Amino acid sequence: MFSRVSRPMVIALIVACALFMENLDGTIITTALPAMAESFGDSAVHLSLGVTAYMISLAVFIPVSGWVADRWGSRTVFRTAIAVFTIGSILCGFCDNLAELALARILQGIGGAMMVPVGRLIMLRSVEKTELVRAMAYLTVPAVMGPVVGPPVGGFITTYLSWRWVFFLNLPIGILGIVLVSLMIENHREERTPPLDWVGLLLTGAALGSLVYGFDLIGNPTGHGTVIVSLIAVGIGVGGLAVWHALRHPYPLIDLSLLRVPTFAATITGGSVFRLSSGVVPLLLPLMLQVGFGMTAFGSGLLTFAAALGSLAMKAAAGWVLMRFGFRLVFIGNGLICSVSLLVCGFFTASTPVTLIFALLLVGGFFRSLQYTSLNTMAYADITPPQMSAASSFSSMMQQLSNGMGVALGALVLQLVVIERGAAGATPVTADFQTAFIAVGIFSLSSILFFLRLAPDAGAEVSGHPALVVRPAEPKRAAASGD
Repeated sequence: MFSRVSRPMVIALIVACALFMENLDGTIITTALPAMAESFGDSAVHLSLGVTAYMISLAVFIPVSGWVADRWGSRTVFRTAIAVFTIGSILCGFCDNLAELALARILQGIGGAMMVPVGRLIMLRSVEKTELVRAMAYLTVPAVMGPVVGPPVGGFITTYLSWRWVFFLNLPIGILGIVLVSLMIENHREERTPPLDWVGLLLTGAALGSLVYGFDLIGNPTGHGTVIVSLIAVGIGVGGLAVWHALRHPYPLIDLSLLRVPTFAATITGGSVFRLSSGVVPLLLPLMLQVGFGMTAFGSGLLTFAAALGSLAMKAAAGWVLMRFGFRLVFIGNGLICSVSLLVCGFFTASTPVTLIFALLLVGGFFRSLQYTSLNTMAYADITPPQMSAASSFSSMMQQLSNGMGVALGALVLQLVVIERGAAGATPVTADFQTAFIAVGIFSLSSILFFLRLAPDAGAEVSGHPALVVRPAEPKRAAASGD
């Protein structure tokens, strides 16, 4: 009975756990970098290459994930991806220098690039559209909780165990994931797979790799301005060539024809702007609490954990909200609330009651998670089964790029505010963080514009929101005699 009724949700939870493992790993390592640097006899700044190598590996290999799943089977690829990610984690734990760490993180990135998009593809093929909102809610929680839970967990492991355990703890999780995937997931495979677009793979990989690395350097105080500009320029230029190639190739790696689907296009454009602006929170908020307000890392972590609690609360409410209001109204109204929640952070001060900050962060986490769930769900509302693989790869690629740009945006805005204050190179003060949050909050409002053109009943099959039916006007009856 349980397996028959709940199997789709079990699959969603398996995919969510894989996503959580990846997000948690990515955020924990940043906390452990100082201890790793001391162990290697190197600087923490240099060790950030380990983080960058992983992000670049993700960006390069995500676009090909859909084709690989269709070619060799979704279960086979997902299971192999978990194994590769886990092996990469173990190798990271045994590293003794920066070169070994970079290579191990690249291997991890290859696993992660296949793990999350293919996992999402498996879930899309296993869950009915009427259950898609509920399933996507499970996938949203790891994305929100990872950056919040990662720092305190990483700090605890590094302090009381060893930084190497940050990576070793993925071993039992990976083994459990492989077992569950083998038992619960079917190996869907396309009968006919088109030839791989190698030129598209090279162009897309080069473009995304350059952009991700360039944006990453923006947040690195040692990043040289000329190098950053050159990388971003190369990324944009090669990206243009990739688009030109995709429009002319019969089987492009990135299927741009998907943008003709209004619901999918809105989640790519408006969703990217929203993710970009929301991506500043994991960077700016802890910095403001610690550098601006003088809180300890532990105290800051307890406060920011409120966003994760809000995300968990959203899981139970997402279905009802979307059924009641529909995607279009949720994107507009909830997008406004999310933007206001960013603006509110710009009015926090050291004297603001901790309980009030916690409550407002809780509310902000709830509504941001609702927006993420809505975006991830509506993206596939009107996608046909043959388009699922390409849509999953396209959406995952844009999410990865937006998330990377979000951190860079936060660092860039903060740096510009400090420069405008006439204190270039100085440590940011509370007022700098406040201005940065207000600027990002205003930018976040622009995401709403991309959803205004949606039909009121967009994605109604998935949300359960009643479609608007325009009834023909009844013919006027002849006036009765005597009236």
